[in-house]
Amino acid sequence: MRAFLRAFVLVLAAVALPATLGAPAVFDALALNEPRTDGASQPPAPVEHDPAKPTAVVVVGDNGAVVSDTLAPYEILARTGAFNVYTVASGAHPVPLTGGLDLVPDLTFAELDEMGGPADLVVVPAMPDVGRPTTRPVTDWLETQANGGALLLSICNGAAVVASAGLLDGHRATAHWLRLDDWEGTYPAVDWERGTRYVDDGDVVSTAGILSGIDGTLHVVDRLIGADAAADAARAIEWPHFDPDGAAPMEQAELETSDAVVAFNTAFGWDRPRIGVQLTDGVGEIELASVFDTYGQSLAVGTVAVGDGPVQSRHGLTFVPRADSGVGLDRLVVPGTTEHEAVPGMEPVQYPHHRSGFAFDAVLQDLARTTDVATAEWTAKVLEYPIDGLALEGEAWPWAETLRPLALALVGVLIALGVFALLRARKNARRRN
Repeated sequence: MRAFLRAFVLVLAAVALPATLGAPAVFDALALNEPRTDGASQPPAPVEHDPAKPTAVVVVGDNGAVVSDTLAPYEILARTGAFNVYTVASGAHPVPLTGGLDLVPDLTFAELDEMGGPADLVVVPAMPDVGRPTTRPVTDWLETQANGGALLLSICNGAAVVASAGLLDGHRATAHWLRLDDWEGTYPAVDWERGTRYVDDGDVVSTAGILSGIDGTLHVVDRLIGADAAADAARAIEWPHFDPDGAAPMEQAELETSDAVVAFNTAFGWDRPRIGVQLTDGVGEIELASVFDTYGQSLAVGTVAVGDGPVQSRHGLTFVPRADSGVGLDRLVVPGTTEHEAVPGMEPVQYPHHRSGFAFDAVLQDLARTTDVATAEWTAKVLEYPIDGLALEGEAWPWAETLRPLALALVGVLIALGVFALLRARKNARRRN
């Protein structure tokens, strides 16, 4: 029994230090994608409306949404020129997108109603508070839109937002591979499908994880406007995986041993770099998303939007920076293909989109180069972005983050052995006395 207790104490000692020092890093890493905004009022860009065009809206909740789920469909729809495209929310205040970017919605729900009632297309991104009472304004509004005849397009785990409104009951649908098991248990009335980038089930189209939303959005463009418009939009954003013949099957992702990289980065990335993302007028929406989502999904890097004040993107969205300088940042990234002056005194500065290609390619390559290849591969897997033809160069694995818990475990065992030795010495001393 004594030997068992001794072994138990040694195991506990080996775990205690890594757990104690790793827990704060976990909370810090998860906070990188938590909604944060000061709620300051900022006027959106002026809204133009053409009654001859169908209206497409991307809805965001009070606690925000996933950045790529929101911005990629918006840019694709705007690129076609065939829609009135807006972001909408229950209120007019800025809402946070994951990674550290605040968006000012174009319209409130009430303002959209005043422009003519239900939209023709409603895009629903993943929201951080899905299933909680805080999403009730969105789910109630979605029910009104669906009853008015709107086509619903859920992106990634936006399917769970739609499902929580009861609007997926009896429908086939898909969502992000990491959460499909959860959604099957939570929303059993939905016929959840795997191994496809999107599912078209009539009144509802749903997509798999994050960048699968691009395929689903292009499909909706094909369905509502035409195949040529979809192909043109795919070329405009340089999306390399467009399939005009329908939802291409894909291998269903599952957790693998190599995915442990995210655990090491999350718990033991104590010195993770902090990147400022400079907001500039005219930046492409997918360009913005590529920076905030790639670094953010890695959990190995922190990002924050910086700039002098509100900016308007290429297709008229209004964004608000969270910081006005590069103080406390390790480097600065300036998204977009247009030359802009960087924040004074901030070095080094990177311009990832000054060469051709899909916007996420250069950022994933930078992630591999500045962290490691395993982290970049994990991030691409979470983004559901095929990278078979993308060259990733850098360290193979985050060795420092991996060795930290092992070193802490060794220290814990040595401390425990020292305590055992001290107790044994005191016991022997008492016997001699």
